[in-house]
Amino acid sequence: MNKVDLRTYNFIDSLQLQMASYMCTISKGYFPVGGQACAFIEIAPGIEINRLTDIALKATNVVPGIQIVERSFGLLEVHSDSQADVRQAGAAVLQELGLTEDDRIKPAVLTSQLIKNVSDHHAQLVNKVRYGNMVLRGDTLFVLEIEPAGYAFYAANEAEKSSNIKIINVTGYGKYGRVYIAGDEAEVLVSKDVVESRLADITGRPVQE
Repeated sequence: MNKVDLRTYNFIDSLQLQMASYMCTISKGYFPVGGQACAFIEIAPGIEINRLTDIALKATNVVPGIQIVERSFGLLEVHSDSQADVRQAGAAVLQELGLTEDDRIKPAVLTSQLIKNVSDHHAQLVNKVRYGNMVLRGDTLFVLEIEPAGYAFYAANEAEKSSNIKIINVTGYGKYGRVYIAGDEAEVLVSKDVVESRLADITGRPVQE
């Protein structure tokens, strides 16, 4: 068996409405709905995520929403109405790997940008490649880049929990994760502070060892 590196391990107690809808736009699996619990597991090498998906789904009553298999990294998201079922599925994966939550990588914020009073043409550029809501002229745009990538989904969900913002785009796989959030300046500032604080609270080993 290949040695598996646990990059992201993250439990979300309640998917927010925008976040659940956003996941449906990028999911090739079973769509989640707002209020469900979910877990994100990101590993290396990517091919091993197939085996871990099998273990998670057979352990309890969860369904997969996202599975991405890259050469370097693999990502799995499972969800359920039951928080206990989601936690049990995650525990089964950790048991198989012989790891604990603290063996994951602690998220590192690489970029945290605020762009105020976005212009029309800038908004149009961002909207061309987004899967969520639209940036509008005059919005404040918050751009977050983190490593490992899988924490991007958690960051976006926490942002929506904390304030009245729009989720524009979330990339939660690959080497780096990115989150684009927009809205009124005061609301976006609140979400930025909350996201950075919640990410800092996640335990784990350093991103580089």
